[in-house]
Amino acid sequence: MNRMRMTVRATLKLAAIAIAVSSIFVLRDGFTRAAGQQQEPQRGSIGRTYKDSKPAWELPPQAPKGAPNVIYLVLDDVGYAQLGCYGSEIQTPNIDRIAAGGLRYTNFHTTSLCSPSRACLLTGDNHHTNHLGVITEAATGYPGYDGRMPRSQATIAEILKQTGFSTFYVGKWHQAPADETSDSGPFDHWPLGMGFERFYGFLGGETNQWFPDLVYDNHRVDPPRRPGYHLTEDLTDRAIQFISEQKQVTPDKPFFLNLAYGAGHAPHHVAKKYIDMYRGKFDKGWDKVREETLARQKKMGIVPENTQLAPRNSDVKAWDELTADQRRLYARMEEVYAGFLTHCDENIGRLLAFLEDQSLMENTLLVVVSDNGASQEGRETGTFNESLYFNQIPENVEMDMKLIDELGGPMTYPHYPVGWAMAGNTPFKRYKQETHAGGITDPMIVHWPKTIKDKGGIRSQYHHMIDITPTVLELLGIQQPRVVNGVDQRPMDGLSLAYTFSDAKAPGRRETQYYEMLGHRAIYYKGWEAVTMHVRGEDFDKDPWELYNVTEDFSESNDVAAQNPGKLREMLERWWSEAGRYNVLPLDDRGVIRSLEQPAFNRPRTIVTYLPGMPAVPRANMLNFRGRSYTITADVEIPSGGAEGVLMSLGGRFGGFSFFVQKNRVSYAYNWVGLERFTVTSTEAVPPGSAKLRIEFTASGPGSGTASLFINDKQVGAGRIARLVPITFGLSEGLTVGRDPSTPVTESYQSPFEFTGKIRKVVMELKEDSKQATTRTKESFRTLPTLSDQ
Repeated sequence: MNRMRMTVRATLKLAAIAIAVSSIFVLRDGFTRAAGQQQEPQRGSIGRTYKDSKPAWELPPQAPKGAPNVIYLVLDDVGYAQLGCYGSEIQTPNIDRIAAGGLRYTNFHTTSLCSPSRACLLTGDNHHTNHLGVITEAATGYPGYDGRMPRSQATIAEILKQTGFSTFYVGKWHQAPADETSDSGPFDHWPLGMGFERFYGFLGGETNQWFPDLVYDNHRVDPPRRPGYHLTEDLTDRAIQFISEQKQVTPDKPFFLNLAYGAGHAPHHVAKKYIDMYRGKFDKGWDKVREETLARQKKMGIVPENTQLAPRNSDVKAWDELTADQRRLYARMEEVYAGFLTHCDENIGRLLAFLEDQSLMENTLLVVVSDNGASQEGRETGTFNESLYFNQIPENVEMDMKLIDELGGPMTYPHYPVGWAMAGNTPFKRYKQETHAGGITDPMIVHWPKTIKDKGGIRSQYHHMIDITPTVLELLGIQQPRVVNGVDQRPMDGLSLAYTFSDAKAPGRRETQYYEMLGHRAIYYKGWEAVTMHVRGEDFDKDPWELYNVTEDFSESNDVAAQNPGKLREMLERWWSEAGRYNVLPLDDRGVIRSLEQPAFNRPRTIVTYLPGMPAVPRANMLNFRGRSYTITADVEIPSGGAEGVLMSLGGRFGGFSFFVQKNRVSYAYNWVGLERFTVTSTEAVPPGSAKLRIEFTASGPGSGTASLFINDKQVGAGRIARLVPITFGLSEGLTVGRDPSTPVTESYQSPFEFTGKIRKVVMELKEDSKQATTRTKESFRTLPTLSDQ
């Protein structure tokens, strides 16, 4: 008994000590780390019961009092002169209204490709520092190019989320490594892994606007199939939805929205009524459009009065030299682009109307920007199917003419000729992908009614995409955090341009900015710019450099390198210094072939089992069957009345293959970039009951092969596939089982053409040594021009 009393006394004593030790505690996780400041911790205490204890709650971070909502509105491939408020005759009244109530920047710059510019925008760091020196699909194993944005450079979404903002991303992402875009992850480089709480859009560089490749948060969803559906309208609806859902619960909490439309990147898709708005408007041709645009730019004060129109680019013919059919076709292609952009502007108007209706506009900081100059990827003639460009297949003008009235609709995947890109970059030279001014000079508009007093003002200070996020942080009164999620942060490369808001004549603070893309290079320093356009395969040291005094020669029309050899040498030395500082090296001009080094391309796996109902598998995540022999075997159950539908499909109307059952026959259709379709159909019917349906493809070289069909191991058909797509079936529409959800590979059926029997599994197996196939594929690629050889 005494021993028991001693034990009880000891226990009570220990409990009393524990209470004394824990009587006061501090909740240390409530620090506002993102703002780089500590919030006073809330203290509590623990007694024997709740009556003599004091709770301490973990308080969520609070945004700075009165903080505005922030919207980045990102356009795609929209050149310097393609908005009405920058001199275009394309109608963009809603963007013009934003400009009229805010500030237009006329000397603003980006990188010359989408992934790199978008990384600069979100982090405030240069593209090679972000490891995105080029688009994600062309990543290589070097720090400036591996496509994996580092945690030491947190996005503005991550910073603002930890400072009390809701964070939404809607639209084009294109900042995840290509081999990390399937539903198996990893998801670290998807929007939700990089600071955004909600996401709706597409992960890749482009998508079909009528039948998009969609992701909702961290999973793929099939595109809506309602009549008249268009992605631009869908994205606008989602942006409004995300804001509404947040505001109805936490109305005082500010939000950050990155709304990245696909317009005006190819494919140029829009309803016919928008195209017809411009009928005949561009019959005068790109030469006349450039002249008229420059005149408007001067009148608006967008460019200096003495600005010259840069000489016509060497790869563009004079409009008067074209045939009547060419002029008719090319003018229609520009009408399609103009309608696409006007439709996007109309949807921006819907967003603005919503903000005004909810009394949100007055205290919303809105930034409008494009990611690079107008695109040369339509090449000389434009195209009904942009996949021709990505596969470096010559354009088919005859087909373009046959489809002239279909351009912009679901039967086409169009892009305009390079001459219209030149006009869209007025008054500059060259295009997207290159480092001349046409590729890197873009519109940028800032709108914040509560703060900006010089409404409709123009600002001419030299700035870059990396300067936007530092600007927003300064305006919010938030310092870049030293640590985010336990990772030390690298100081941002960008600098705030907020000093220009109240002083149009303030001296520019950005003195230096380097550029590099696919071997093309440029450097700006204190009013001078040196630039070179690299020729693939040539010695980088022999590239001819041009020199411009851009303070006096805004359009870079007068090369003064010969007269200023000392200044040119100084500029080149500075470029190399910046290259070493920002991970630019090694220089690489290989274009598409560089992607063949990626681990995903060289995976040793040769067999995969797919199940019905799975989400689409992106190309970078499926078996690499280029140049290979392979089999696809479907283990199915056919009901007594028969079945039909897709067993497996990859791609769609503009390139792909489909293994399907129709009219009781098994078929394999191969679509060569929308120009030719090769179909093999079984001579015998598919019997009811359990069955194994197989297609065996035997490659006879990098460009052709034979498809043989089998039912329960009995050969029931064979045919030659005379042409194989050399590089890609497109940038969306991955591999699916049991359906062809977007556009149909063959017009013999209508999507989604779901299989009406039961699919147990579908097995795809490669039949040849991967090293031999990879070597052969590389050799075939060596004969193709790079992306920048235009």
